[in-house]
Amino acid sequence: MEQPKPKSQTGSNSNRIPVALTGSIALDTLTAGEIIDVKRIITGSNQTFLVRIDAGPGKYIQAIYKPEKGEQPLYDFPSGSLYKREYAAYIFSQSLGWPNIPVTTIRNGPHGIGSVQLFLDADPQITYFNLVCEQREELLSISVFDIAVNNADRKGGHCLLGRDQRIWSIDHGLTFHPVFKMRTVMQEFWGAPIPAPLIDDMRRVANELESKLGTAILLSKVLDESELNALHRRLESLLHDRIIPSFNSYANLPWPLV
Repeated sequence: MEQPKPKSQTGSNSNRIPVALTGSIALDTLTAGEIIDVKRIITGSNQTFLVRIDAGPGKYIQAIYKPEKGEQPLYDFPSGSLYKREYAAYIFSQSLGWPNIPVTTIRNGPHGIGSVQLFLDADPQITYFNLVCEQREELLSISVFDIAVNNADRKGGHCLLGRDQRIWSIDHGLTFHPVFKMRTVMQEFWGAPIPAPLIDDMRRVANELESKLGTAILLSKVLDESELNALHRRLESLLHDRIIPSFNSYANLPWPLV
């Protein structure tokens, strides 16, 4: 794919300042704001871009743009589906109320349709391995979430401490496969009981999936029927057992670990 050519940072763009947006305002800006700058992030096998989006006179927000065209083919995930899974993970987290995932949408960009996620202001040197001892409660909810969405790529660098001192979960492209794919570094939580509030949230969402209402309608726009049915089965299993399951520690590790 041709390398992106960022728009000029001269004139009005050079005087813009970054702003922090949340909630519906952030979502509206991510979805409809003009992309005014694009820079390639050279990490991983898939093409990822840091973009600036117009947030009003003299302002911009930063976001991570992952276009469908930049996805490398995988033998076990449908081609061109990873950006949809990024969005599905955000929708599912919003339905549950946890974990914290930056605001995410799907839109067209300089390289076509893809996911666009609000940039997380965090120290990339602080990962899961630095947080697991002191932030266990927040990380446990991420571990439960990963079982539900069948996360095949939970690296240590996908759990970050934001400047707001909250734990955030990122990079959910390899999720929602109907066949078991779990790969995670969060093995300290295997066998741990799931707290009652998380059980209540999962039961509510499981009911929506069974009735094909609410969350089911939103997810059906980006996931197929087999993926939705498998998600429902995983939720029912978690609700029945009320513990985080254990697996083969080596076979279920991602690589690299961070």
